[in-house]
Amino acid sequence: MMNFEERALTFSCNESWLYGILSQPVPTTASKGVLIVVGGPQYRVGSHRLFTLLARHLAANGLAVLRFDYRGMGDSEGASRTFEDLEDDLRCAVDTFFEKVPTLDDLVIWGLCDAASAAIFYACNDQRVTGLVLLNPWVRTDGGSARTYLRHYYTARLFQPELWRKVVQGRFDYAAAAQSLIRTASDAVTGQKKMGGPSAGEGCEKSFSPAPLPERMFEGLSRFQGKLLLIISGNDLTSQEFSDMVKGSRKWRKLLASPRVSHLNLPEANHTFSRREWHDQVAAWTREWVQSW
Repeated sequence: MMNFEERALTFSCNESWLYGILSQPVPTTASKGVLIVVGGPQYRVGSHRLFTLLARHLAANGLAVLRFDYRGMGDSEGASRTFEDLEDDLRCAVDTFFEKVPTLDDLVIWGLCDAASAAIFYACNDQRVTGLVLLNPWVRTDGGSARTYLRHYYTARLFQPELWRKVVQGRFDYAAAAQSLIRTASDAVTGQKKMGGPSAGEGCEKSFSPAPLPERMFEGLSRFQGKLLLIISGNDLTSQEFSDMVKGSRKWRKLLASPRVSHLNLPEANHTFSRREWHDQVAAWTREWVQSW
C-alpha cells in the first residue's frame, strides 16, 4: 500500500461549476487513471460509500482517481440531465484529470448502471480513454424490462415463503396479482415488436439516432477499441436484463467474446454491491484488471 492524498477540485462545464475529488498516490507518478462516473440519482460518494472506498483503494495502490458530480447532481451547478446527455461533462472532467495529473498515459472510465451506458457513449469519441469498467449496464427497454420480470422476478417469487404464508392466511390478492402478470406479459410482447426499429447508424451519439438503447450501446462498444471489464451482479434485475439481452443477440455475444473483453460475476451481489465483501471484491477486481495491462 502507498500513501495517497485527496483534494477537492472545481472545474467549469458550459458556464457551470462542477465539483469533484481527486485521489492520487504520493508522490504522484501514476501513469493510469480511473474516472468514476456517477449513475443517477447519486453523487460522488456513491451508494454505501462505494465510490469513495473504491477511489481510496485504487489510489493506495498507485492509481489516480477522479470522481465528480456532473451538472445538476450533488454539489455541481446546472440543470438536471440524464445519462444520455453527459458528453460535455465527461469531456470537461477528462480534460481536468489530465491537466491535474500530467503523468497519465491511460484513462479508464468506471461506471455502474446508467453511468456504464454514459461511459460507452462517450468513450468511442475520445482516444484518451483506453479502458472501460462497466458494472450492471443499463439497457432498459419496456419490453426487456417486462421479460426480465417475467423470467426472474415472478419465478423467484414462487419460492418465497412470505408469498405462501399470504396464500394460506387468505391475505393474497389474486385479482391484483393476475392484473400485474397480464400487464407485464403484454408489455413484454409489445416491447419485443418495438425492438425491430432502425439501426444506430454510423455514429455512437444518442442525439442523432432513434434506435433503442441497446442498439446505440452496441454501436458505441463496437466503435470503442480499448479494453473492457464487465462486472455483473447475480441478484439484480438490471444486470439480468442486460444478461438476457446478450444471450438473445448473436451480435452482442460475438462482441463480448472478443479477447479485449474480460468478464467477472458476483452471483450473490445486489445492484450496488452493498455488502463490504462485495464492494471490496469489486475494488480488488478493478485494481487487478487496470494494472494487468
